[in-house]
Amino acid sequence: METQTLDIPVIWPNYYEDCGQCTQRLQEALAEMDGVQNVSVDTDRKTVRLTYQKDLVTFEEISDRATALGVTIAERYVHEKLRLVGLDCPNCAIKLETAIRKVNGVAWASLNYATSALIVEFQPDTVRLSDIIKRIREFGYNIEEEIPGAPPSAKAKILRSAHLTLTIVSGALLAAGLALHLGNVGLQIIPMLFIAAAITGGIYPARTGILSAKSFVLDTNFLVTAAALGAIALGDFSEAAAVMFLFSLGSTLEAYTVDKTRRSIKSLIEDSPTHASVKRDGHVDRLPLEEIEIGDIVIIKPGDKLPVDGTVIDGESTVNESPITGESMPVAKARGNVVYAGSINGRGALEVRTTTRCDDNTLSRIVHLVEEAQAQKAPSQRFSETFGRIYTPVIIALAVVVGIGGTLVIGGDYRSWVTRALTLLIVSCPCALVISTPVAIVAAIGNAARSGVLIKGGAHLEMLGDVSIVAFDKTGTLTLGKPVVTDIIPANSRTSDDLLSIAAAIESRSEHPIADAIVDKARELDLPERPVSFFEAYPGKGARAVVNGGLYYAGNKRLMGELGIALPDAGPIAELTALGNTMVYVCDESALVGAIAASDRVKDSSAPAITQLKQTGIKRTVMLTGDNAQTAALVANYLGIDKTYAELLPEDKLAKIRQLGAKHNRVAMVGDGINDAPALAAADVGIAMGGAGSHTAIEAADVALMADDITMLPYAVALSRKSRSIIRQNVAIALGIIVILITGALLQRVNLATGVLGHEGSALLVIANSMRLLKRNGSS
Repeated sequence: METQTLDIPVIWPNYYEDCGQCTQRLQEALAEMDGVQNVSVDTDRKTVRLTYQKDLVTFEEISDRATALGVTIAERYVHEKLRLVGLDCPNCAIKLETAIRKVNGVAWASLNYATSALIVEFQPDTVRLSDIIKRIREFGYNIEEEIPGAPPSAKAKILRSAHLTLTIVSGALLAAGLALHLGNVGLQIIPMLFIAAAITGGIYPARTGILSAKSFVLDTNFLVTAAALGAIALGDFSEAAAVMFLFSLGSTLEAYTVDKTRRSIKSLIEDSPTHASVKRDGHVDRLPLEEIEIGDIVIIKPGDKLPVDGTVIDGESTVNESPITGESMPVAKARGNVVYAGSINGRGALEVRTTTRCDDNTLSRIVHLVEEAQAQKAPSQRFSETFGRIYTPVIIALAVVVGIGGTLVIGGDYRSWVTRALTLLIVSCPCALVISTPVAIVAAIGNAARSGVLIKGGAHLEMLGDVSIVAFDKTGTLTLGKPVVTDIIPANSRTSDDLLSIAAAIESRSEHPIADAIVDKARELDLPERPVSFFEAYPGKGARAVVNGGLYYAGNKRLMGELGIALPDAGPIAELTALGNTMVYVCDESALVGAIAASDRVKDSSAPAITQLKQTGIKRTVMLTGDNAQTAALVANYLGIDKTYAELLPEDKLAKIRQLGAKHNRVAMVGDGINDAPALAAADVGIAMGGAGSHTAIEAADVALMADDITMLPYAVALSRKSRSIIRQNVAIALGIIVILITGALLQRVNLATGVLGHEGSALLVIANSMRLLKRNGSS
């Protein structure tokens, strides 16, 4: 795997000069990234020395991680993404990528046939983007974004239509020639019809093949064109026509099917608004999204797709957030609620204050990250490409030996041996093998994104399918993340409403999370507020207040003990205490008024998610929490989690993750993406919850569940395992068909036309198998 070592100048805040912890945090944050092998920070020279694997992490991703810590990495490299038009040959994509990487000044390049996207990082003072585009054109391809004012896919549609038209004409000419041949009429024009069919079907392959050959690259287009010319030279005009028609037909069908896969993520942004109604200075104007600034007020009409991220400042409605989070049920929105670009408004009108620019909103970030993820190559893809690089020259050499040496060594008609050699060149091209992985990866990542799961690369997708242990943070992941009142137990002839209203009056002056839960419960039950004329807090124990003229105390067991208030050793209060609930006791100056139990409730979705995970083949589930052991054990037992580690600090969680993975286990860590960042980074797969509302969660994790819905985790694991299975099937199909066709070509059981049919058919079969991953929720 190719690595890069760089000494990069950095710009950091002044306090970094005397802050050893700051530079240490920078070094650790970069070292935790997948693909980064070594990091050292030189504070005197203000440089960072990095060694990283270019196929696993890009310079842009490293720069983004540093920026999150307030450090700017010098723009030594420019990161560009180009969409290619006319990329219809998987093997050609590998050869073009290699050629781009050899351009002086290019640090790294990745061309993914399945997405038709080229990501390139280069030194602008050494090579210009125009030089890279010129090199692309030398191979016969164009850049999609070059048509001013046209839709992004206009040029691709034009080329595809032209290719389809020529294929139809080629097929018609071939059919006419065969009909005349069978009717034994028009014998003089039959060769002309066949040659015309070969020419019309071969215009695009011949053009691309010749341009590739000029760059000293022999791709599939060149080999098929050479085979057709060889057939014409041997007088096999019908064979030449059939070869070019079948190859053109196969390429056209591949283009249509692969394009469906390529659009798996683009469907998120189809029909997205380009303008929005903005209220400024008392006027409402329709403005392009690019002109909308942070803080602008955007008016959202019923049924509109939201054009911006923002906060509702007026109006009420329900919003369908499924394009972003995968959540199928509409979510109620009112003043103060957050909304995301790409969501669909319901029947109400909203006024939204914009919180991000259009190029940095939630939808744009998701599309950008998914396209980057789809362009990254999985380990199995790197294997198939490496195999192809070694295999192709060997087959070309074998074809030369067969064509020249067959007659000399074995004897026989030279036409027969040359035909075998030409057939061998066509059938042995490893196109199906090359696309066996990337098309499946792109389909799976696109499917996941549409379902609210952001998987940040093929390597993470494959790794998730290999996970055997899943570790969970408790608070906010398996539980709601905030305490709620679960039980109200009055004492000494008091009523529940009396107890709760007194407690709410006292706690209304407190800032503790449990105090908020008690006040919220009183409001939920619509209890009248009681006046408070005096309040005093007892830090770590509770508080006292004068409520309705009477002195009351609210606090923990320790405060009750100091006041001399006896607590029951049996009954509901004792039972709730034993179950791990947090108890708030309320008393007056002489007796207990009652107790209120609060706990961080387990999410309704957590237990089904744990069950489904085990059904997908996860061997062990583990909970890592900073909470007390008793509460942790109760939650774990309720959910059916196999092992619990409680009262852990962040560094303890990190150590546990490393310990769990020490015995060749693949470990996934599920957390909130912020507090659990060290453990997420140390796990083989870090999974963050609630990514739609958190830039940090998306940056920190390998997988982000965009909604705060843990039931999407079993879906992601199942999709990953299905992807691995389909990739294995694709590789087996591709290799099996290649072996059959090569054997048939050497034994003269497969002719040129049959060879092309088998070659194109194997690629289409692999693509069709991969497209099963596009089905919603990974269903078969």
